Amino acid sequence: MKRNAIFLLFLLTIFTGISAQDTDSLARREVLLETTMGNIRLELYNETPLHRDNFLKLVAEGYYDGNLWHRVIGDFMIQTGDSTSRHAEPGRSVGNYSPDYTLPAEIVFPKFFHKRGALAAAREGDSVNPERESSSAQFYIVIGKNFSEMSLDRYQERIDKATNGTVKLTDDIRDYYRKIGGTPWLDGQYTVFGEVVEGLDVAQKIDYVRTDDYDRPIDDVKIIRATIVK
Repeated sequence: MKRNAIFLLFLLTIFTGISAQDTDSLARREVLLETTMGNIRLELYNETPLHRDNFLKLVAEGYYDGNLWHRVIGDFMIQTGDSTSRHAEPGRSVGNYSPDYTLPAEIVFPKFFHKRGALAAAREGDSVNPERESSSAQFYIVIGKNFSEMSLDRYQERIDKATNGTVKLTDDIRDYYRKIGGTPWLDGQYTVFGEVVEGLDVAQKIDYVRTDDYDRPIDDVKIIRATIVK
């Protein structure tokens, strides 16, 4: 998977005459998620080609069709990508399945951070996944909330501990978290590979539904269909 994705990117740079550093100037691919609460349109970043191409492959295969939003935490994020959740009985804990491979981390910070509406890959924790490799299929959309300067200082300390002081919130990022919101404590540790361009209000509605002790919505919220639209 990794070798094929890198080879495709290499061919792209040869035939277009564009350097790998300039991939953000290419047209970004888009995916439409039709959910039981409305539509969410996602734009995928060219700077994270392994995640972009893997996501497009799964969408084209119909992998996400019928999946539940199985983990929803208010003022934090909504998560999906367990294909076994399609037939999950009410009240059952779900969210443990993804296809049996991972993706190397493609963390492009500070260009991409966990702003409200960010699309990011879920993963296992650092204790079992020190390389911070991403789940093959599970992803989340950030909802988050606004933060004060004091709280951002505290989260910077938390980020410093997790990244050995290598990840610093810039002034612009801090300003965004104060005025618009997001989840700063995840920065530099999870791959952000896209963002919501339409339907953020739908994602927020999903984030506000009632959930059980497993963070699963009590009334199922599903992805009816995921399609590549651009």
